[in-house]
Amino acid sequence: MKKQLYIYAGLIVAFIIYNQFFQVQDDRLNEGINILFASVLFLYIGYLAYLLLKRIKDTGKK
Repeated sequence: MKKQLYIYAGLIVAFIIYNQFFQVQDDRLNEGINILFASVLFLYIGYLAYLLLKRIKDTGKK
């Protein structure tokens, strides 16, 4: 689980760095990139929740 949290932290840092230093000049394109990046972050949160629930379910059977 630690590896997934490090990946998630790296994604958040990449999102912050992009918004601080590497923004695209076109506002519509920049908003699209931000929406895609945020979608990936929320999808990864869902994946982490799935892994956690799966782990909890597996330990309950034993």
